[in-house]
Amino acid sequence: MDDTYAFDDPVRRPTGTQPLLGQTVLVVEDSHYACDALRLLCLRSGARIRRADSMKSARRHLQIYRPTVLIVDVGLPDGSGADLIEEIANTSPRVQVILGMSGDALSEELAIAAGADGFLAKPILSLAQFQTAILTRLPTGWRPIGTYPIRDETVCPDPIAYRDDMAHVAEVLTQGADDRILSYVAQFLTGVAHSARDRDLEEAALSLTREQAAGRPVVSDAARLAGLVQDRLHKNSMAVAG
Repeated sequence: MDDTYAFDDPVRRPTGTQPLLGQTVLVVEDSHYACDALRLLCLRSGARIRRADSMKSARRHLQIYRPTVLIVDVGLPDGSGADLIEEIANTSPRVQVILGMSGDALSEELAIAAGADGFLAKPILSLAQFQTAILTRLPTGWRPIGTYPIRDETVCPDPIAYRDDMAHVAEVLTQGADDRILSYVAQFLTGVAHSARDRDLEEAALSLTREQAAGRPVVSDAARLAGLVQDRLHKNSMAVAG
């Protein structure tokens, strides 16, 4: 891709109300809840969205097409998103906009060092934040013509997506409770719970991470976290049944 990209079709030309019309956003994120928020943000911005839930899946996507925007969660099930960012940032032709994202603010430095153009801190619910992060990094000719106001709106992800994330964790925990699995579960739930503003679950996940880092036994922390996940699955099932 280069700056000579033209929107010859006026129907696909970006506008003030759909400033990302004609663009494709590839989101590399294993959380259904976070992805649903980004889906809504892309929809309201006019962008196409594609999703990959792992580095392996992202690489398959990138072998087929080159998105305009790549948004990568720093914590992925099969490795660090920073490694994927570095890989794509050094690939030619380069994706126009590469953004890292995480619920952990400390991950911003890691993403930028890997080659990301910017960073989105979870929860990503603001339309203005989302559009600004992309538009300010796109070539001028790819943006809407003239000045226009960016709508200050927020999106509300589907609660069913949160249930899907809890079901995913419950399934992962059936595979065992070794350090690798617990580390992934803690990282995943920290981000998801932070995005959903589920403070109890977020704190339990952070506690597990702290205990692991300190080399202390984590049996009780892991059991507490698993119990909270089952509790949320039960409450969600009851809500659906009701």
